[in-house]
Amino acid sequence: MTQILIKNGIVFDPINGINGEVMDIAIKNGKIVESTEIDESKAMIIDARGKVVMAGGIDIHSHIAGPKVNVGRLLRPEDHYLTNKPHVLPHRRAETGLTVPNVFRFGYEYARMGYTFVVEPATPPIKTRHTHEELNAIPIIDKAAFVLVDSNWIALDLISEASTELLAAYFAWLLSSTKTLALKLVDPGSDVAWLIKGKGIDLDDQIPGYDLTPRDIIREIGNASQLLRLPHKMHVHCNRLGYPGNYLTTLKTMDIVREIKRVDDGPALHITHVQFTGYKGDSWTTLRSGGEDIAEAMSRNPYVSLDLGQVIPGRPATTMTADAPFEFVLYHLTRWKWASADTEVETAAGIVPYVYRKRNYVNTIQWVIGLEVALISRDPWRIIPTTDHPNAGPFTDYPKMFAWLLSKKAREDDMRDMSQLALKRSALPSINTEFTLYDLAVMTRAAPAKLLGLEKRKGHLGVGADADVAIYDIDPREVEISKNYKKLIQAFKRTWLVIKDGVIVVKEGEVVKTIYGRTYYAEPVIPSDLEKEVKRVLEKKFKEYYSITLDSFIINEEEIRNPVKIKISTQLTR
Repeated sequence: MTQILIKNGIVFDPINGINGEVMDIAIKNGKIVESTEIDESKAMIIDARGKVVMAGGIDIHSHIAGPKVNVGRLLRPEDHYLTNKPHVLPHRRAETGLTVPNVFRFGYEYARMGYTFVVEPATPPIKTRHTHEELNAIPIIDKAAFVLVDSNWIALDLISEASTELLAAYFAWLLSSTKTLALKLVDPGSDVAWLIKGKGIDLDDQIPGYDLTPRDIIREIGNASQLLRLPHKMHVHCNRLGYPGNYLTTLKTMDIVREIKRVDDGPALHITHVQFTGYKGDSWTTLRSGGEDIAEAMSRNPYVSLDLGQVIPGRPATTMTADAPFEFVLYHLTRWKWASADTEVETAAGIVPYVYRKRNYVNTIQWVIGLEVALISRDPWRIIPTTDHPNAGPFTDYPKMFAWLLSKKAREDDMRDMSQLALKRSALPSINTEFTLYDLAVMTRAAPAKLLGLEKRKGHLGVGADADVAIYDIDPREVEISKNYKKLIQAFKRTWLVIKDGVIVVKEGEVVKTIYGRTYYAEPVIPSDLEKEVKRVLEKKFKEYYSITLDSFIINEEEIRNPVKIKISTQLTR
């Protein structure tokens, strides 16, 4: 394999404590190596003088594959009218779509921005084979998926029986069988309430048919994930998403970590797209940002991480979530299109197109919330910038979001077009915080790698890491980013050079080679007698609950393109 030596780059590598040092990065056999291992007479030399060098970016939450995305494509033909790009032989497939792109555009656009790893954060177990078929087709980037468990009848039965070890064993089987990396909870318990009563529920409401509340679900799944020692313990979409006053539910959900029996250090719970659950007020007319309260709670609670779900004003979105009650409400607010589906005994979902308008009061408050949480908390190691693609905006607008985080001027310039009433009722205009490129490398590389438990191979440029490298054509010694933020947007929109597994895939913002990355999944190791017990339970439950057999449910490794199994030693003993 080609040897590559990147010379004189301005390197930002927080995991290794490198903050803008001018240095060389050596690549051999798809890995980062010591420079002494490179034979310069045989190596490809890349002059990165005056350019920023980072590890490949990691997106911890973006809806890129699966049944919701595919229905979104069907629901939104207008999304494809003006976005078609023909194929370029031999290295690039045809692209189309903005908020719900085809599989090829997902891979290419992420690569163009310097991202090399993306997580699909919500796949229903019974439909995860479909999810993997799409992940297999996405070029260049590495992938993983989180499996939905929040309203799963088998899980709820085991929680009701107080069988924590058996619940953990079931999740170990489920992760291995669906080839997924972590557990996802969406509006816990609400899909059961939706199926039975046609409405959602709050954190301490009783779930119809069960002597349980969403709080019980989060706590017990948290305990099970601790026993399994999952690197990313649980990924939680809070109850009451999208409703005024829901910031209180978010704060209460964050406090549940104190009820969980923690085995490992680090976050025990990840709150996702916090913007959607950061609303103060008791109606849309009294809506306020709860960003300050959430940021302050973050500073007091080291066991919680979150991602933003940052709204992109003036851009179309396609909301899609396994929170069917919320989508039903949003459909009645927008009065346009709506798709909804239930997946047997597991979950329910909805899809509604939406546009965030700059001068709209509510949309401005939504824009404010994500930025306030990030800028007030000032902890880039536990806050990941996302748009919850495509819910709050297209992932292709990440560079604009980066500018808001790194430049007060960028925020002020965009505020001119926003609702002034909403801004007067917000803290954002008075916030002077500006993150640095080092902070950005933390939030988009180092922190997500650590949160996923992949920091030995991803998110850094140290020896032994995968050779996923992004080089941006911007020199922070010459450009004052806080004032010239448009140069940051330009540089991060179209990366100067991207290397994936030691192969150059992007040059000057254009894809020059199509390769296919890996799919990562977890396999917690459990005692054999517990494994036998959970299989006996599953054989009975599948006959009672499912329309397919147990054997048909299991996804084999041969069905995954370039699978990577992450074996995990658990705390389960018998």
